[in-house]
Amino acid sequence: MTKARMLAIGLATLLAFSGAAYAESGTPEDAVTKWLGAMKGHEFKEAYKHISKGMAGNKDQEAWAKEQKYIFETTDLKIFKYEVFPGKVDGEKAKVPNILSSQDKFLNQLGADEYELYTLIKEEGAWKIDQQEIVEKGDQSPWFARKGG
Repeated sequence: MTKARMLAIGLATLLAFSGAAYAESGTPEDAVTKWLGAMKGHEFKEAYKHISKGMAGNKDQEAWAKEQKYIFETTDLKIFKYEVFPGKVDGEKAKVPNILSSQDKFLNQLGADEYELYTLIKEEGAWKIDQQEIVEKGDQSPWFARKGG
């Protein structure tokens, strides 16, 4: 094998691995979108991949997924849709807003939209959701401005 061919193979391998790492880390908005999609679809093991160790309560994937399944079943929680807005990155932290349309039998019986703000951190090279909070009505405007109005 020639040196040029070996170099080309090595470069292709390096690019493949770096591309895979980039695709996994993505953006903070990607992490929130993937997590919400997995939660909506009751794919809790998949959702686990997008949360920090702290948000998981240091539970392993199996235990966390079982807990989420139990919560969804006992509260009759349904996620109808979500709208992830552009976030703000500050170094190794990011904040990403989302409007969640969901319903459960305890806290949101009427299915009112919830304005959420996710805090993400970089963990093992990828953006992971570390905290989720509800944004009160007076604090929504800086986060939930829609394009064109």
